[in-house]
Amino acid sequence: MANQNVSRPKRNKYALACSLLASMTSVLLGYDTGVMSGAVIYIKEDLKISDVQIEILVGTINIYSLVGAAIAGRTSDWIGRRYTIILASLIFFVGAILMGFATNYWFLMFGRFVAGIGVGYALMIAPVYTAEVAPASCRGFFTSFPEVFINGGVLLGYISNYAFSKLPTKLGWRFMLGIGVIPSVLLGIGVLAMPESPRWLVMQGRLGDAKRVLDRTSDTLEESKTRLADIKEAAGIPQDCQDDIVSVTRESSHGSGVWRELFLHPTPTVLHILIAAIGIHFFQQASGIDAVVLYSPRIYEKAGITKPSYRLLATIAVGCMKTFFTLVATFLVDKIGRRILLLSSCGGMILSLLALATGLTIIDHSDHTLKWAIVVCVCATYSTVAFFSIGMGPLAWVYSSEIFPLRLRAQGCSIGVAVNRAVSGGILMTFISLYKAISIGGAFFLYAGVASVAWIFFYTLLPETKGRTLEEMEPLFGTFFKWRSTMKELKKNRVEGDDMLLLS
Repeated sequence: MANQNVSRPKRNKYALACSLLASMTSVLLGYDTGVMSGAVIYIKEDLKISDVQIEILVGTINIYSLVGAAIAGRTSDWIGRRYTIILASLIFFVGAILMGFATNYWFLMFGRFVAGIGVGYALMIAPVYTAEVAPASCRGFFTSFPEVFINGGVLLGYISNYAFSKLPTKLGWRFMLGIGVIPSVLLGIGVLAMPESPRWLVMQGRLGDAKRVLDRTSDTLEESKTRLADIKEAAGIPQDCQDDIVSVTRESSHGSGVWRELFLHPTPTVLHILIAAIGIHFFQQASGIDAVVLYSPRIYEKAGITKPSYRLLATIAVGCMKTFFTLVATFLVDKIGRRILLLSSCGGMILSLLALATGLTIIDHSDHTLKWAIVVCVCATYSTVAFFSIGMGPLAWVYSSEIFPLRLRAQGCSIGVAVNRAVSGGILMTFISLYKAISIGGAFFLYAGVASVAWIFFYTLLPETKGRTLEEMEPLFGTFFKWRSTMKELKKNRVEGDDMLLLS
């Protein structure tokens, strides 16, 4: 027992380091989201483009990322999780170079297309790799990291806006976008030090390599053996097989047949899991968070803050709030569970969006400056971001990456990411047109309504997954709205099983 206590911190630190490196790919999306919120001010002035072109420029990276997310699942099953992360960094590097040297609108759009594919790869692979490396005791903590780094990237983007805003217009926005090559290079180099996912190694029949990784990333050697046994069972490899390398079918190793199982002939369990994963990603973005984050300078302008430098400073505070509260969430997710954080987060967002919508509506209908209403709007944007970041932000990635069975995980997560990016792109590409049609206050009343539907969805369809291994997830799903009865039955069976062990 003493030896286990001494070695446990080292293994946890190793798993932590692997998860941090993998999750840092999410910085790429965060930086792009944050930097574009300020860069579009100068792009519009320099390239003389319309508001509609701005909407398309801002939102299409999320549509482009669908391409990356859609093929990342199959790519990661083919070449491995680690090399997929390196590929994501390389693609974003090329995209950042193209954007930095763009000479016109269409050149810039092409750079956004390339960068978007890299973003799609990064968003899909980071939570999958992290979930497969992390021990069950801290999987929620580790798989929250992608959202932490998204927010860190947003904050870096805001700071970049402010730092380069003093440069001439033609240079400023190009530096803002082109500087994104730096994190992509650092990530590509750092990932080389990571091991491959043990679950992917088992899918390739490399049991010896998988065992070595599990020994280093598990809390105890006993847990490592249990995790290996569970993965072998999920992969269809006999438990008595102790060879370092075994032969596996091409379908198993390369993820063939997964789309049929997900969409054409899903079991009730798989269908419930798929609905949960798609739903949590849909509502994460449909509640309008990207409109608050990326268009915050325009929101502050509508609220009455007219000086550009003040709007950028107020926007930096949004990035700080997102990063801080996501960090808080990472320490709570394994202690109080997914559901409590998710429901509290969504409820807080509903109230904050209602406050923001009310404040903006009052300002819209007033013929003079109302300082108290400006304060309400600024505080409401901060509280919206804070509530989102403490639950809905990180938990969409945590939850969707842990509920799919091994054979479906990569492609299943890629579907969630694709939905996430499609909805985000739709929100960003329609926000300006939407608030011109129904007023900016009306737009946020609409988002508050969507968040209310999200709360009902989370409450009725999403079971708690805290403390369970990835291989223990499937029994929780399949009964849809009756999942509470299923959980009670599982707890009863577990207690009876423990009693039998004690008696024997």
